[in-house]
Amino acid sequence: MGITNRIGGKRAKSNGEHFEALIDTACKFYEAAGVAYIVKTPEPMKPLKSIRAGQFLAVYTKQAQPDYKGTLNGGRAVVFEAKHTANNRIERNRVTDEQAAALDIHQRLGAACFVLVSFRFTNFYRVPWIVWRNMQEHFGKVSVNETDLKPYSVNIMRFLSNLEGERV
Repeated sequence: MGITNRIGGKRAKSNGEHFEALIDTACKFYEAAGVAYIVKTPEPMKPLKSIRAGQFLAVYTKQAQPDYKGTLNGGRAVVFEAKHTANNRIERNRVTDEQAAALDIHQRLGAACFVLVSFRFTNFYRVPWIVWRNMQEHFGKVSVNETDLKPYSVNIMRFLSNLEGERV
């Protein structure tokens, strides 16, 4: 792997962590307000060897689940994937097949399911899972830009606003 790829990978990881920190802050606000309890889904991993106290070498044991899961006040489950891009568009396949299958199951069972999207940390969108899942049908393509997602615009600190009653 070349240096350019490593730098790009580190930048993407850092951006993803920053986006998750914004989401975590909003989730703490929702928990304190009694609106929802939502947590980041830990990645399943198997420790291979201990390096030192509190650190170990590990491998992921299976494909990732959706990023966040929780419960809204009233009992409805909420499950969503978080995706950030520094580009002008984002592709449907950024949600893995395994994540899509899990979102499909949660959707069928009545959970509020969506993809929370960040464009350059300036604009955020809560895209209903059925819209993301059927992107080709909804938008005529398998990637979207901010113009496409305008109807789904949200304030990142209030990303659950107007969720109830919406078929997401």
